[in-house]
Amino acid sequence: MSDTPLDPVPDDIAASASISEPGAVPPASGLSQRQKAWLGMATVGVALLLLTLMPGPETVDPNAPPPAADAETPEVTDASFSGKLAPLNYTLKDMNGIDVKLESFKGKIILLNFWATWCGPCRVEIPYLIELQRQYSDDLVILGVSVDDPAEKLKPYATEMKINYPLLVGNGRQDFQDAYGPFWGIPVTVFVSRDGRIHKKHSGIASKEQFEHEIASLL
Repeated sequence: MSDTPLDPVPDDIAASASISEPGAVPPASGLSQRQKAWLGMATVGVALLLLTLMPGPETVDPNAPPPAADAETPEVTDASFSGKLAPLNYTLKDMNGIDVKLESFKGKIILLNFWATWCGPCRVEIPYLIELQRQYSDDLVILGVSVDDPAEKLKPYATEMKINYPLLVGNGRQDFQDAYGPFWGIPVTVFVSRDGRIHKKHSGIASKEQFEHEIASLL
């Protein structure tokens, strides 16, 4: 993975999320019941992650040197998905009400990004996704699947962020979310290879370098 430093995050975006906390979501005040449910799942997911990463007493070697520092966000992946055929037999509406068949993108690398407009970490990732869609447009299609927003809320958000990839309405499509779940929080990114197989499922915020590494491995 490249050691190139991340592009600076604008102050107004950085203030809405901590990059060091994968799966982080905004405070509960002002959120709907559904959004609070996502927040609860994210909290449980992060707690489970911390327990997983915490070494047991038997693994501690007092004479071992300290591990090398890693400035990147910890990568949380679900290995049980890797290599399986991606469930592409779904049709979702985009923010303009047009049917989008996932199968129509087979033959390209597909990056499914599950997100919501109120999700701070999701907002941090969007500039990376915009740049990657522009950079790899011949080989890659990015699909932003909003899990909790109606179409009318996506349009002004897409304009504000200058999003250059399709935004699909996943709100109310529990069948589709279940096909790629379970989700313990958002963002969640699923990389699908050209032959329609799941390459990796990544939970939590990812750096641009992490995205590029996975895309490059599928070119």
